[in-house]
Amino acid sequence: MRYSLEKPQAYIDANITGFLNILECCRYNKIKHLVYASSSSVYGNNSKIPLSTYDSVDHPISLYAATKKSNELMAHTYSHLFGIPTTGLRFFTVYGPYGRPDMALFLFTKAILAGEPIQVFNNGEMKRDFTYVDDIIAGLVRVLDHPPLPDTNDLTDPSVSKTAPYKIYNIGNSSPVRLMDFIEAIETKLGIEAKKELLPMQPGDVPVTWADTSDLHANLDYRPDTLIKEGISRFIDWYRAYYKL
Repeated sequence: MRYSLEKPQAYIDANITGFLNILECCRYNKIKHLVYASSSSVYGNNSKIPLSTYDSVDHPISLYAATKKSNELMAHTYSHLFGIPTTGLRFFTVYGPYGRPDMALFLFTKAILAGEPIQVFNNGEMKRDFTYVDDIIAGLVRVLDHPPLPDTNDLTDPSVSKTAPYKIYNIGNSSPVRLMDFIEAIETKLGIEAKKELLPMQPGDVPVTWADTSDLHANLDYRPDTLIKEGISRFIDWYRAYYKL
């Protein structure tokens, strides 16, 4: 999110131009089903929680979110014009081994081990629907084998299309965790108390994310089951082994 404020062109290049290239590859290579990553960020400042695919996503509050909403619109266009089945998954705060090193769990773990302060935005008064990477992969595998069809039954549902093989799902743990509890789980696993630098909310950030995954559960029996303490423990074990700490 922060990086999109500093380097907006990078997000246009990757998320708009890059995604267009993927859609063109699907168009000319007769891909049977495109499953792509959208983001919970598309919900912006929606105050109704849990966040549902029935909710409006017309008011993004970061360029990153705007590019992800654009991906959904582009996917629908190609589904409609060329009959390409597409499914967008709105990821909710994915964490785990081999993630991006600029994400909170990496930054917190690295800083705590080095005895350096961690930056805690909004004074820690945030909740996130942290979702362990293995649970995300399990959902991806289920979705991949179930390409969508045009749906003329429920025209009130914006996550489907009556003219295109197109579908949107939320994918998350459906159990928001306080940021301070997330940090406490890291401290407990490491056996080190973090030095905390309390800061205000970042531009483009939101206070709460919480995925309504009822349709993914109903359609594909999706059941994430990794508790936050277990996921953090697995990550830190991997982190120490990977970085030889």
